[in-house]
Amino acid sequence: MSTIRPHLLIIDALNLIRRLHAVQAQQALTPAQALVATRANLINTCRKLLTNSEPTHVIAVFDGEVHSWRKEIYPAYKEGRTPMPPELREGLATLQDAFWECGVDALLSDTDEADDLIATLASGIASHGHQATIISTDKGFCQLICPQIRVRDYFNKRWLDAAFVQQQYGVAPAQLVDFWALTGISGSNIKGVPGIGPKTATQLLQQYGNLTTMLEACQQEGAAKPLLKLHQHQDEALMARRLVRLQQDIPLGFNLREIRYPPQPD
Repeated sequence: MSTIRPHLLIIDALNLIRRLHAVQAQQALTPAQALVATRANLINTCRKLLTNSEPTHVIAVFDGEVHSWRKEIYPAYKEGRTPMPPELREGLATLQDAFWECGVDALLSDTDEADDLIATLASGIASHGHQATIISTDKGFCQLICPQIRVRDYFNKRWLDAAFVQQQYGVAPAQLVDFWALTGISGSNIKGVPGIGPKTATQLLQQYGNLTTMLEACQQEGAAKPLLKLHQHQDEALMARRLVRLQQDIPLGFNLREIRYPPQPD
């Protein structure tokens, strides 16, 4: 008897919901109508994802009202980000129910960001040699890419894979954290090294491989101008690296059996 290999489908719930809602908000609908339409689209999308991915396990991960550890060490984290529309925030419970209607359990934490929970789930199953697929347009998950972890941009119908990372950034997925440590991430209000843009960051990573080696090279006589900039702003680079690296070791408090798909009776 053949054994079906585990395949965990992880849905970045608010990433999906906010984009579905944005489409409805552009129509001539009242906020209440837009929420109803978003819910219907969410169920339809969820069913498509389940059919196309054929997972053995699935979970939708939500961001809670979290004052994250990133905000503790860097108060400007995600400052200036567009807040969620109030009607969408008020309707989150009904949207969570939409996942349950599709047989998908939801994970929401009061202490951890969804990105870290997703990274923990994906890396946990990958460490056992099994497959994880993350549904999100968030390129931050590309740092996790490996043979066992894939990232799917549902809206642009593309895989955010190693080839995408190479084309977009000129580096390997394993170098992305250091790439963003140098350039920063404007969407999260994370500053990198002033004067080092994407092109220079790519060149430095192609030459030195990683940030640690670069910092060692900064000490050498006759170091190139970008390395001198890095030396001057070493603290900012190290802070950015800490902020952009996803946590992969959060205690989850449940096991895979609880998120099997289709749901199994106890």
